[in-house]
Amino acid sequence: MAIEAAYDPGPDPAGELAIVVAHGFSGDLSRPHVRRIAGVFAQRAAVITFSFRGHGGSGGHSTVGDREVLDLAAAVEWARSLGHTRVVTVGFSMGGSVVLRHAALHRGRTEARTDAVAAVSAPARWFYRGTAPMRRLHWVVTRPVGRAVGRFGLRTRIHPHEWDPVPLSPVESVPLIAPTPLLIVHGDRDPYFPLDHPRMLAAAADGGAELWLEAGMGHAEHAATDGLVGRIASWATASWTSATAD
Repeated sequence: MAIEAAYDPGPDPAGELAIVVAHGFSGDLSRPHVRRIAGVFAQRAAVITFSFRGHGGSGGHSTVGDREVLDLAAAVEWARSLGHTRVVTVGFSMGGSVVLRHAALHRGRTEARTDAVAAVSAPARWFYRGTAPMRRLHWVVTRPVGRAVGRFGLRTRIHPHEWDPVPLSPVESVPLIAPTPLLIVHGDRDPYFPLDHPRMLAAAADGGAELWLEAGMGHAEHAATDGLVGRIASWATASWTSATAD
């Protein structure tokens, strides 16, 4: 797994807080939009970026949100091995589903746990085909010709087999996250996942999540402005500060 760290003292000169960025499908740590977001986060905390399996310079094949939880757990563990005592995970689109599932599945593992989680443009449920972009994505993932397009056009190598078993969905994961702080961010012009997705996630949290519905925002990293990323960084810092005070 390709992984790197960036540091800026910001408001945390002791380097206690690290933000781990989980990119969306077909992204990787070298993509300009991922590096831009990491740069904004780095003004407030240490930042860990990495490429999920099958993406960019990482080996293996993408399972489109299933075994990627293991990649995120490894990145969180690496952040802690560098001495960061507080780790916040922020995921976009596919990465948003991964940070939710990771927070639910790794609560009991000291080194792999997250101290707060933010999911941006995340789906609530699997196999959604209600929009044209998602129908195209399913074609890429499920068809041999589509996977060839993914490999050569998107620099993403996709596993050819279906999930077996089907992993815990994001909406099923959310009730298991509490009391870890949870932020759900979604644009009201997201062409992939309409607003019923973030609302389902927030409802599943039963009052245990903040929901930001962003006016005019599209999908994931490309649509996240520096201002929004800065607000997410402030939320992450506030979550860390509150936890430290407790």
